[in-house]
Amino acid sequence: MADADLARLIDVGALERFVNATVPGVPGPLSVQKHVAGFSNETFYVSRGEERWVLRRPPRGPLLPTAHDVVREHRFLSALHGKARVPRPVALCQDTSVIGAPFYLMERMEGVVVRTELPSAYDDPAGRYRMAEEMVDTLAEIHAVDWRAAGLAGRDSGYVVRQVERWSNQWELTKPRTRELPGLDRITAWLKERIPAEVPATVVHGDYKLDNVMFAVDQPRLVAVFDWEMATIGDPLADLGYLLNTWTNPPSPPGFEDRPPLRSGLSELAGFPSVGEMAALYEARTGRSMRDFLFYRVLAAYKGIVILEGLYMHFVEGAAANPGAAEFEWRVPMMIASAQRLIDAKGDDVR
Repeated sequence: MADADLARLIDVGALERFVNATVPGVPGPLSVQKHVAGFSNETFYVSRGEERWVLRRPPRGPLLPTAHDVVREHRFLSALHGKARVPRPVALCQDTSVIGAPFYLMERMEGVVVRTELPSAYDDPAGRYRMAEEMVDTLAEIHAVDWRAAGLAGRDSGYVVRQVERWSNQWELTKPRTRELPGLDRITAWLKERIPAEVPATVVHGDYKLDNVMFAVDQPRLVAVFDWEMATIGDPLADLGYLLNTWTNPPSPPGFEDRPPLRSGLSELAGFPSVGEMAALYEARTGRSMRDFLFYRVLAAYKGIVILEGLYMHFVEGAAANPGAAEFEWRVPMMIASAQRLIDAKGDDVR
């Protein structure tokens, strides 16, 4: 990353003064590097001597309400560290005069984030199955945390209604800054007509998927869960729906046959469980019923569509954290078509 680009996002001198005054250890110069992967909050690798951290801050430009909330991320990391597989938070700065935005530091974990290929040490059917089990087990651990005892606050009812309202409102705020997207209104109406019964509230990650976790390099052991900016207290099945909505590639909808698949397809390799098998694993671990699982899959698809359209808005306005957001121009309409197919098929035989 060019020095000028880095300077627009991080005042390294001001950050150095903050870290040396706030973070225990031997004061010294900082090294800062931009991490390009990901499309949401800006992420940087920061080091001071042998100490290595990760810094997270919102992207530049005007933000949608509740989006890119690094203070929320830090709050959940602080509450969950030692109770779930999360990095240790190091420092929080809400003073926007330091680098131009609120930010936090957390420990830098060692391992691999799986996006397009698997570590060779467990790239076989048994290793892939164990990875999937680790994804389910880790999610079950998160949902088992006593959030009140951990010091978190939240409403223990009405989560799903609020989610449908939140993401429909988010879309209404995004639309004037991007484009019309036929099909979203139908998905909104479908969700509002099928709100499931309340279940006991848990911690909800909000963006739980394969490339938001880290595995060890030498064995299929999940070591950390990242990207807690949308975490809240609510319905745990929303997390499962979100994970499994990203698990496999749906068939290309009509009109999108010449486009690349929506996902990497890694979890379609031999050994990885199917969507139905993953849901059954979670049900066995937690005892939670999968009766209304289609609703949660569609809610996850809807949420993903609105999030990516918001990131496309940042691209259109020249403030995207990742230039790859340009492909959301076609990817978002493709996701809408896939979500509509899920509704029409009522979840039967739909990957």
